Amino acid sequence: MNLNELNHLADYDNVLVVDTNGITIFYDLADLHILKHIGLKPEEFLRKSVTSFYKNLSIEDSTLMTVLRTGEPLWNVEQELTSKNGFTYTSRSSTFPIHNGSTIVGAIEFSKHFYQKENIQLLDQFASHKIYRKNNTIYTIDDLISTSTVMEEIKNKIHNVSNTDSTILINGETGTGKEIVAQSIHNLSSRYTQPFVSIKCGEIPTTFIEQIFFGTDNDTLNAAPGILGILEQANGGTIFLDEISALDIKHQAKLLRVIEDKLIRRVGGKQDIHLNIRVIAATNENPDKLVREKLLREDLYYRLSVFQLDLPRLSDRKEDITVLIDYFIEFYNRHMQTKIEKLDDQVFLAFQQYNWPGNVRELKNALETAYNNASSKVINLNDIPEKIRDYSSVSEKITVSKNSFHLKDKVEEYEKNLIVIELSNTGGKLVETARRLGISKQLLKYKMSKYELK
Repeated sequence: MNLNELNHLADYDNVLVVDTNGITIFYDLADLHILKHIGLKPEEFLRKSVTSFYKNLSIEDSTLMTVLRTGEPLWNVEQELTSKNGFTYTSRSSTFPIHNGSTIVGAIEFSKHFYQKENIQLLDQFASHKIYRKNNTIYTIDDLISTSTVMEEIKNKIHNVSNTDSTILINGETGTGKEIVAQSIHNLSSRYTQPFVSIKCGEIPTTFIEQIFFGTDNDTLNAAPGILGILEQANGGTIFLDEISALDIKHQAKLLRVIEDKLIRRVGGKQDIHLNIRVIAATNENPDKLVREKLLREDLYYRLSVFQLDLPRLSDRKEDITVLIDYFIEFYNRHMQTKIEKLDDQVFLAFQQYNWPGNVRELKNALETAYNNASSKVINLNDIPEKIRDYSSVSEKITVSKNSFHLKDKVEEYEKNLIVIELSNTGGKLVETARRLGISKQLLKYKMSKYELK
């Protein structure tokens, strides 16, 4: 084997050795998840026929068995392999006979595994191993699952803004997909080869904000090494600042200067450092309200909202519930031990009636709860969270009395029931109830007094 051939083998991740009968006697895998995918424990992989793990691999098709049979090496062979449990991936391998004198005593194979994107994004190793992306992201625009007009408009805006370097403010309630949108913009932009750094501002201890954002310089007196701040870590790429209003006003001012000047100075440093970063920020409350309440600097808001994306609540795009259910069922069928075929009609109706205050994330979590409770291949009402069942029961009570024949009375009865439901959903919070009903707080108070609601 010459030097070029040896260099070629350095591209491979995995090693497998079989004896003359094609029985596995040694293996070393860079990614042990592959054993999980094909349904085996590490100890179960040894002393088995190499063809026994796959549906579509025979003695004639196997590269190892072919080398054992012919005695000739095989270079850079690509095969699509499907395990007994249905998991499919592509393997590229080079395989060589092992000789003891003139006798073939086994074969050794060097391989690398490649996954389709839909496999990767549904599996645990995606984020930790970063097989699909090596820029700290796990989402692309394809992960914004929808059929609604409002979300298609959002996707079009994402495509447009990804071609620029403008700062962006994403506004949306918890669970509407702000992180997915931010990563989608990064991966569609020319910065996709550079880092995407995300941080929730509300989780940073106040005493460490400057060190975390700006880093620290070398302390020569104490021989302490410098620490790279998140802004420098994102240099060349994108910084995503979630919950931006959680930063105190003083640090918001410093962040504004960074956005304006693209310069930072490490804590304890003496020199300015130039940055080439794109800034995307997010809020889960109305930014105008945050400015009025002095939680978000007005000048920072204007600088961030050069381009603003307002993400709709799931309750405002209920036509997406069906496609999201299908998507998450496929997700959990791959991810969990239980295989679900569908939702009972009553469950589907309950999901359509429910208001989803936690948005898409709550829908996903509700289905995960159902998977943990399910005892059959069909999810029924007893499997889903109690609050969704209860909401459905209350919704069914929105009926019009048969004793009243006047249209005005029927409309008022229906309106009263809607107010009761939303007050229950918000825990009696008037501002939130009024927002959900699309009326002012003053009008809500008037109607509550009119209908004698406490």
